Amino acid sequence: MYYCYLETPIGDLLLGGDDDGLSFIGFPEGPMRLDPKPDWIFNEKPFSEARRQLGEYFAGKRKTFDLPLKPTGTEFQLQVLEELQKIHYGTTCSYRDIAERIGRPRAVRAVGAANGRNPIPIIIPCHRVIGASGDLTGFGGGLPTKEALLRLELENSQLLQNT
Repeated sequence: MYYCYLETPIGDLLLGGDDDGLSFIGFPEGPMRLDPKPDWIFNEKPFSEARRQLGEYFAGKRKTFDLPLKPTGTEFQLQVLEELQKIHYGTTCSYRDIAERIGRPRAVRAVGAANGRNPIPIIIPCHRVIGASGDLTGFGGGLPTKEALLRLELENSQLLQNT
């Protein structure tokens, strides 16, 4: 497994994966903080495209990602992660919405758990999922990070509409 860091407005992100795709993004703080394992090898080369696209995202110039991804999880978790990728930039939905979209309307808590285990946040936009009441709920990078990502997308969506 290779890894590198990417400096961003929300802190240094840890990128992990191999030549076949990105497997992890770790936040600098919060429950999804991730440190490289002892057997991981520092190498920026496999992440050049991910670093470029994430840089464009944080600069407000990219709304979608086109990267080879290698998320891990159960069949259910991967189904949730696939559905998360359909949430449009600058919009939000609830855990209940995701549960209904995957045909499991009673699995709201399980969707929340799968969302919380997303190994590739930002690119798989789990930050766009909020509570049914509209409240921001738990996030692997901490609620201030979730709020910053949503604000970035909202501001850039408004700018794009006004041009």
